[in-house]
Amino acid sequence: MAKHVGVKLPDDLFAILQKGTAAVLATFSEKQVPHTTPINTLYPKGRESILMSIHKDHTGYHNMVWQKKVMLCILDEENVAYSVLGRAGVVRAPSIVHPLMNVVRIDIIDIKCDRSGLSRVDAGVKWSYTSPEAAELSLALLGELKELAKTL
Repeated sequence: MAKHVGVKLPDDLFAILQKGTAAVLATFSEKQVPHTTPINTLYPKGRESILMSIHKDHTGYHNMVWQKKVMLCILDEENVAYSVLGRAGVVRAPSIVHPLMNVVRIDIIDIKCDRSGLSRVDAGVKWSYTSPEAAELSLALLGELKELAKTL
């Protein structure tokens, strides 16, 4: 049963975001067509915002710029299961790491816990990089988010 958590990241979700995790970003187009996007460059900015980087030409990015409201679904080990509703705003375009990536801040409107009484999340989405260059880019983007979390 979903449970309202509030507007501040709970300890377990905050820790997973600091460690590194993947999320599914949900947006809607101007024609109200739903769109989902896997994101693995996320970092908490305090307890009330999440920073992420996304390609400037991605449909999810265009949808969030148009509509502003987004949802993130985060599932990870230790039964982390949350949906985060937020308002998105571009804070850096382009990223200093890559000219095609932009940095977005999602200010939290509401968090709900999606843990089930019937099952638990033992592991989240695990990923690997397709090349050393891809790993280097992702780690650099995450580093940019960590620095921005300190200075924004």
